[in-house]
Amino acid sequence: MNALQRWAPGLSTFRQYKRRWLRPDLVAGIVLAAILVPQGMAYAELAGLPPVTGLYTTIACLVAYAVFGPSKVLVLGPDSSVSPLILAAITPLVVTGDPSSAIVLAGMLAALVGILMIGLGLAKLGFVADLLSSEVRVGYLNGLAVTIIVGQLPKLFGFSTDADGFVDEVRLFLRGLDQTNRTTLITGLCVLIVLLVLPRLTTKVPAVLVAVAGATVASAVFDLAASEVTTVGVLPKGVPAPSLPWSGWSDVVPLLVGAVGITMVSLADTIATSSSFASRHNEEVDANQEMIGIGAANIAAGLFQGFSVSVSGSRTAVADQSGAKSQLTGLAGAGLVAALLLFLNGLLADLPQTALAAVIITAALSLMDLGALRRYAAIRPSSLVISLVAAVGVIILGVLQGIVIAIVLAILLFFRRNWWPHGAVLGNVPELGGWHSVAEHPSATQLPDVVVFRWEAPLFFANAGQFRDQVRNLAKERRPDWIVLQCEAITDIDVTAAEVLRDLDEELNNKGVHLSFVEMRDRLQVLVRAYGLNTTLDQEHFYPSLERALADVSSADGDIDP
Repeated sequence: MNALQRWAPGLSTFRQYKRRWLRPDLVAGIVLAAILVPQGMAYAELAGLPPVTGLYTTIACLVAYAVFGPSKVLVLGPDSSVSPLILAAITPLVVTGDPSSAIVLAGMLAALVGILMIGLGLAKLGFVADLLSSEVRVGYLNGLAVTIIVGQLPKLFGFSTDADGFVDEVRLFLRGLDQTNRTTLITGLCVLIVLLVLPRLTTKVPAVLVAVAGATVASAVFDLAASEVTTVGVLPKGVPAPSLPWSGWSDVVPLLVGAVGITMVSLADTIATSSSFASRHNEEVDANQEMIGIGAANIAAGLFQGFSVSVSGSRTAVADQSGAKSQLTGLAGAGLVAALLLFLNGLLADLPQTALAAVIITAALSLMDLGALRRYAAIRPSSLVISLVAAVGVIILGVLQGIVIAIVLAILLFFRRNWWPHGAVLGNVPELGGWHSVAEHPSATQLPDVVVFRWEAPLFFANAGQFRDQVRNLAKERRPDWIVLQCEAITDIDVTAAEVLRDLDEELNNKGVHLSFVEMRDRLQVLVRAYGLNTTLDQEHFYPSLERALADVSSADGDIDP
């Protein structure tokens, strides 16, 4: 039982299935299927693949996650934030004149994503999802949304462009406006209006179902194809047999770059969505098992002519609101999609391509978060700059390059905040009940001949020099007898930083200035003394509280060992 819970938590859940869950699970599955079909087809086209591959992907990933995924309600599938990355990764490798090569490459990419995710999950590296900071992720998604919308505008207007890059796409779109098919545009705009307005009026009926069904019926009744409105056409009948997607070793490295980007984006979405819905049901999130479950879903998609998938917050919300109790909801949705391919493959033959463009544009709009940019501007302008740089990187350089820029920015942001952390001189602010930065509270009270200094980061080789210079400047400008270091935020000290502390202590002692440490962790006190600092610093220089330290140093006569 423990092995089953570890490797196939979904099966373990089904062993404990309760009969009263059956009806709500089936109802939720029916509602979910109504969304899975149009979105799966739309996101397949966004990835540069035939629409039917989106349905193959949907079936395979839902079944695989139902077995290997730990969550009872998460819904996986083609995703608007992942599909552009797929397109960017496979386009340079597609064999000209061989459309099937794109399917093989997309399947191979999905398998690589799955292997990466499972490897990270087994190694318990779920924390890598946190590498994309909030401002970087918002910037990436905003840039992605702009790129998607511009890329879909020609299809919405009824013509096509052969553009290379965002600027070229905009130029060719504007140049091709005289080719607009009015019937196509009107149809697409009607679908877009329904998708944007209906959710504001009611959430009981999926807007995408109403819009797609209405467009399909209108297309058939008014014979829009006769007006040169491009339609999806009859889908291939049946579901594909499993096959190993492989194009050759030369494609592995280029696809691996895309796989890393997809993994980062997918994990960030997954952990955020999983945590949100788990909290609603008083459940815990196992990030590592989620990675294994999503990895298995990606591999399954790749084996069945599909492409990379991620968790969908919107589809998960629909399933949850429809009463889903378990992954039987996903299995029911997958079963209905399979039934469509087996028995009703001509049902959506009259669906206009412009309707799928409208679905994609709506999804792109949902990726944008302009409110976050306003918050960044008000709270931390540097975060706004970082977010805008990430967005511009995606728009100008491309989606794949943009995600690389986003990841690099996130890493640089991390090192920036630790290399150049904030240090503050503290003073007593009675009305706030404690010691606070005098830069923020100029009226704060300070003791004569004593400087209280707080360092707000781990102390290590990269920032030890900054720390030393700031303390030196305080000693030079203020000429105190004591510098009291508030160490609550110092979570670690490495060898280099300990040596800097030793040299700094000796240097200041020669100038008549002495150091003491407040709220330094016991293990760090041991390390500091072990690094050779015990020559000038003994246990009496380490204090459990600021009040105790100030009481001692203010009454000391200036000796090194008071």
